[in-house]
Amino acid sequence: MLQSVPLRDQIIRQFDAMPPQLQQAARYILDHPQDIALVSMRELARSAGVQPSTMTRFAKFLGLAGYDDIRAHYAEAIRSSVDGLAARAMQREGGNQNLAGAGLAQQMARSIAAQVARLGETKALDQLSAAAERLDQARRIYVLGLRSCHLIAWHFHYVMALLGDKTVHLDGPAGTSGDGLIRAGAGDALLVVSINPYAMHSLELAELAREKGLKIITITDSEVSPLVAIADNVILCATESQSFFHTLAPALVISEILCALLADKDRKAALEALRRADSHLLSLNTYATAIPRRRMGR
Repeated sequence: MLQSVPLRDQIIRQFDAMPPQLQQAARYILDHPQDIALVSMRELARSAGVQPSTMTRFAKFLGLAGYDDIRAHYAEAIRSSVDGLAARAMQREGGNQNLAGAGLAQQMARSIAAQVARLGETKALDQLSAAAERLDQARRIYVLGLRSCHLIAWHFHYVMALLGDKTVHLDGPAGTSGDGLIRAGAGDALLVVSINPYAMHSLELAELAREKGLKIITITDSEVSPLVAIADNVILCATESQSFFHTLAPALVISEILCALLADKDRKAALEALRRADSHLLSLNTYATAIPRRRMGR
């Protein structure tokens, strides 16, 4: 992604002051920077779900003469970046609209692999290390992810539960998920996972946790995500996909990396905890080593 565009920082700074339609345009531009120089204004507006005139109003809001000034900023950034055109060319090979079957699967696999690979870049590694350090210092880690993000939160909690009892999964039935924060306070942390469209209850519980003095660590998809404003640590994950649905693969990889980094903080204790877990699961006959024979009734 193009992270070095000067205009990008201005858009992020002014995002909260924008009307909703301009925010929608801004979010798309921030998440798809290569598109600015490669597609027409009308096509970009259609992809962003706004009217073409909104793009002009967006440019003027930023103090520019018109949309062509935005295009010029991003075109210059692409000319100085080997990542932008190469990544976009790979995604557009053959035309995404006409992809189907094996072609779609191949493009999705390539795109997701590239998104995961970006987690190995310096900025992402710094985000991961800082978040792991914050989580390690916390007395207790509350974990929250609703709707599609539930699987990310559950995975983190499941793995961490094998290592001890430091995490609390905020996933109560009958609308009681917030009850888990009753005894939370300063010294604790909340790991919250949410991507656009952001679940309202996740935002409400994150704000409540902040008010109670918890440190907020978020896995989210954009620098203008509503969680960024209240988070102490932000880990950004890509969600763009050639299918109708967001991809959660990068977010799941982030969860796995965080678990590994936390386990590595005290390898001796982690190994001992995993031995106890293995022994317990064995006593429950949890896993099979062969296909069990069917029990035939008389």
